[in-house]
Amino acid sequence: MNLHLLKGKIHRAIVTDACLDYEGSLAIDSEFMRLSGIIHYEKILIGNLTNGNRFETYAIPAPAGSGTISLNGAAAKLGSVGDMVVIMAFAEVPEELAAKWVPKVLTLSDRNKKFALKK
Repeated sequence: MNLHLLKGKIHRAIVTDACLDYEGSLAIDSEFMRLSGIIHYEKILIGNLTNGNRFETYAIPAPAGSGTISLNGAAAKLGSVGDMVVIMAFAEVPEELAAKWVPKVLTLSDRNKKFALKK
């Protein structure tokens, strides 16, 4: 049996942009993606800590070092610039590996300027 476990998470990210006239997705600073193990086009779950919305979309990279977290397309209606969000990606893991599974967790602070990685 495979279990759905958290693979990577970007915690306490601040939304920097919202663009309704875009095909969809969440643009994420590519350095944040690398550190959290989230890859281009990967399905992600976003929890908006500011307004309580939860939604799924896919990740696309923004320039490294930009601190960008941009809600695009329909996702732009589910949050606003300045909202705090949690971005999560999941993996199917064989049950026998689940007990030792450790996700990559990147926690942001100072409006996406500082971060700490927990492995």
